[in-house]
Amino acid sequence: MHDLGGDPHGDGHRLVFVGGLHRSGTTLLARCLAAHPEVSGFAGTGVPEDEGQHLQSVYPTARAYGGPGRFARHPGAHRTERHAADPGAEAAELLRQWRPHWDLRRPVLVEKSPPNLVMTRYLQALFPQARFVMVVRHPVTVTLATARWRRRSPLGRLFDNWFHGHALLTGDAERLSRLHVVRYERLVADPAAVLGEVGAFLGLGGTVPGDAVNPARSDRYRRQWEAMAGSSRPWRRLAHARLVHRYESAARAHGYSLADLDHLAPGTWPLPVDCRSCSAGATPKVPGGRDGAVRSASR
Repeated sequence: MHDLGGDPHGDGHRLVFVGGLHRSGTTLLARCLAAHPEVSGFAGTGVPEDEGQHLQSVYPTARAYGGPGRFARHPGAHRTERHAADPGAEAAELLRQWRPHWDLRRPVLVEKSPPNLVMTRYLQALFPQARFVMVVRHPVTVTLATARWRRRSPLGRLFDNWFHGHALLTGDAERLSRLHVVRYERLVADPAAVLGEVGAFLGLGGTVPGDAVNPARSDRYRRQWEAMAGSSRPWRRLAHARLVHRYESAARAHGYSLADLDHLAPGTWPLPVDCRSCSAGATPKVPGGRDGAVRSASR
């Protein structure tokens, strides 16, 4: 099988890109996959979270576009096939730099980096047979978790980053041949089922281990959000109300809710949301799409 499209020395490996905003659960999913005997991921590389973006020099890292909580809003971060000036050479150079960090005895090679969320079309231009697994987590959880790193960033800016990044993925999805989207909330609620779906999408035999899944990791952010809503300080309650008012429609379009953190719409994801509407928290235009958990395409 020659599944590393664009690489003349594919060696029969299947290449998988895992992506999603920082604090979305990409590291968790990548570790679960790497625990499967047919999969090799990066480990012990010495770079942050063993992300492939830090182990190559072909394209800029998320840091070049502002880093966590910011990069998805930067115009330069959204890379498509137009950015692939020489796909064959770029693919070969990426593989040359990544190969020393994989166990090439395993048939499935995983690279995980948050900016893959907005780079799928570019990576597909380099590796036409690659598979993409994107992780989506509640915008409240991601925003509050990221705020721990971005204490000077207003929450509204961090929400903007979430909605813009996922709107870009939604717009790119129709041009991708092999995309599977994982809802973090479904992953932690039923890891066996969700990891089984991912394993089937990737053609893995047996089960994908879910021992690393901790369903309580979002609890602190739920408490923080609820405390903000019920704060004794009027300005905090007002800030919460303004955020809900501004982003609730966009959150609902992605199957979530800022007013009801337990809301998770069933069905297919991503929705065909107009990213021009989502980037600043405006009401998105959804032409006949369905809300929900996972969308897979294997055309």
